[in-house]
Amino acid sequence: QVQLVESGGGLVQPGGSLRLSCAASGSIFSIYFMGWYRQAPGKQRELVASITSGDSINYGNSVKGRFTISRDNAKNTVALQMNSLKPEDTAVYFCNVRSTRASHWGQGTQVTVSS
Repeated sequence: QVQLVESGGGLVQPGGSLRLSCAASGSIFSIYFMGWYRQAPGKQRELVASITSGDSINYGNSVKGRFTISRDNAKNTVALQMNSLKPEDTAVYFCNVRSTRASHWGQGTQVTVSS
């Protein structure tokens, strides 16, 4: 059984920062991809940022220059530092971890950017 536990969401004012964390535990082997997606009401889920086992990093166009993804291979964790947050960043953020056997999703954490 694989579990992804996300933390760090919340309410922040425009221009503020938040840091999301995701920890993978259980029988998970050979992780090659860790990433964050988000889904706003009425919209499709979209990629925010991802990092591969070879440290190839990809960001969604709307977050480039503001968000930074990082991972700790020893702890099977992935973090997303979000700076200069905007109201349009409001969404539920999901952690996604892919191994050679399966793709796993976290339960989601709400990020609300509002004054």
